Amino acid sequence: MALSALWVQFLNGLAEASSLFLVAAGLSLIFGVTRIVNFAHGSLYMLGIYIAYSAVQFLGGSALGFWGGLIAAALLVGALGALLEIVLLRRIYKAPELFQLLATFALVLVINDAALAIWGPEDLLGPLAPGLNGSVSIAGRFFPVYDLALIVIGPVVLGLLWLLLTRTRWGVLVRAATHDREMLGALGVNQAWLFTGVFALGAFLAGLGGAVQLPRQPANLLLDLSVIGDAFVIVVVGGMGSIPGAYVAALIVAELKALCIALGTVTLFGVDFAFPKLTLVVEFIFMAVVLVFRPWGLFGRPQAVSRNSAPIEAPLRPSGLAFRVLVAAVLAVMAALPMLTQWFPYAPVLALDILVVSLFAISLHFMMGPGGMNSFGHAAYFGLGAYAAALLLKAAALSMGWSIALAPLVAGVGALVFGWFCVRLSGVYLAMLTLAFAQIIWSIVYQWDSFTGGSNGVVGIWPSEWLSGDRYYYFALALVALAALFLRRVLFSPFGYAMRASRDSALRAEAIGIPVKRVQWLTFILAGTFAGLAGALFVFSKGSVSPEVIAVNKSVDGLVMVLLGGLQTLVGPVVGAVVFTLLQDFFLGITQYWRALFGGVILLLVLAFPQGIAGFFKQLADRRARPAAQEAQP
Repeated sequence: MALSALWVQFLNGLAEASSLFLVAAGLSLIFGVTRIVNFAHGSLYMLGIYIAYSAVQFLGGSALGFWGGLIAAALLVGALGALLEIVLLRRIYKAPELFQLLATFALVLVINDAALAIWGPEDLLGPLAPGLNGSVSIAGRFFPVYDLALIVIGPVVLGLLWLLLTRTRWGVLVRAATHDREMLGALGVNQAWLFTGVFALGAFLAGLGGAVQLPRQPANLLLDLSVIGDAFVIVVVGGMGSIPGAYVAALIVAELKALCIALGTVTLFGVDFAFPKLTLVVEFIFMAVVLVFRPWGLFGRPQAVSRNSAPIEAPLRPSGLAFRVLVAAVLAVMAALPMLTQWFPYAPVLALDILVVSLFAISLHFMMGPGGMNSFGHAAYFGLGAYAAALLLKAAALSMGWSIALAPLVAGVGALVFGWFCVRLSGVYLAMLTLAFAQIIWSIVYQWDSFTGGSNGVVGIWPSEWLSGDRYYYFALALVALAALFLRRVLFSPFGYAMRASRDSALRAEAIGIPVKRVQWLTFILAGTFAGLAGALFVFSKGSVSPEVIAVNKSVDGLVMVLLGGLQTLVGPVVGAVVFTLLQDFFLGITQYWRALFGGVILLLVLAFPQGIAGFFKQLADRRARPAAQEAQP
């Protein structure tokens, strides 16, 4: 490796760090003040590139037109951020944080289809910056002048933000809100407009981060989800709400990627190590290491232990006769679907999909609801189960029965290893560590072509003859029903009570002798094992498996299902899985803009049922039952 190549890659890292910092700084500000995990922040970044492309086209190719177009794009995105906060997010600040995340995910779908309708599906490459379109020779190698300008932009923005937050009254209020929002409200500060201003500033920074990328990369519809992962990593590693921490984390992440590219393929002890492949996952490895040793990030502050960190929930009650009759009726309808193929030929296929995702959602709910542990990477265990079943059948030549039996154990071992690290964290830090481990698994599966098939996956995975046709459907129905019954019985066991005690108040649970971390670890393992069973059923229903089953989108789908149904009800994940699958299938078949329609429906459901669909009907039933119970009392 030449020293000149290393020097150029170091400069590339500095330029990339500036771009990442602009996005992450806005996300850090928004989370620090509003406590919203804004999934739509990547969409604002994407809009920044698209709007900058149109603005520069409109204003002309002069230096004034180019830089004016970039600033105008960032201002428009900032105004859009303020509008979204006023119209939508202000209405759900009192909702649980995870439902706010669900609303921002819906915005991702809406904004993505809006960009598709306005700019089309093709990549759009913007013009070069006037006066900065050449290159300079550095250590015998050419380096773009525009990237040198980007290296300067990052520290300049950092300095301006520091002045804004430390030398103005508004900045003092923002920093105060980051530390204690309730006390700020008690002092008479108008929190609503403060939140709007912070969201507008964060959106402006995201838009600016996207706009300055116009000469470097084309605008496309995949940028929203591709950049949000890096932004989350930087915010978490730097420390929630820390702007200097975001810059340092962006610098480290960008330089690690640049170093991997500079090293290239290195041979050690006769083994080739392709370091450029690590660019897909190096930031998540770095985040995992940081969170294990410093759970609050490099510049963050340790969070005080809460005596009652979970919302108050009514005790779980055993199911009554009406509920059991309803479950029996649903199972009877599901069992009858294959007999109705003459009238509904697609119904059994859709029902099998619902069974698989229902078990996936149930396993995630088991961890998030009664377990109290949020996860952004639950697809890791679904994918481990799917790939284990496929490879045991194809590579190890085991039977289908043994493949399905062993696949959940493989996923459970993965959950055992990852869970040991994850349960030492809480809140968004725990969720981000689960995402890091999921991305590591995805990277291994995606790049291990000789074993996993790489991006092509594994194909030709079909049920054995004895389970061909409708028999596999009934087999899956029986397994999902038994798995759901088992997890439900666990919740009413002493272990289930220990789970909820650990969730509701870890301090009190430890005081009465409950080993909280061990209980959470076992909960993590159980959830991962049953997610692996869902993955095994999935691969035999589809005949193949690919890295998409471990991607971030799959984990987000599980989150949406659980939150749509209701986090505080045991039937919520099933209701959410059914509604999610049916809505997605329906909208996908009627228009190319199905994401916008789907996202709009999710927004309506969040606004109408902030406690989830099943949670809403449960509350309604409880209200009706309460007067009757009072009248029955003597």
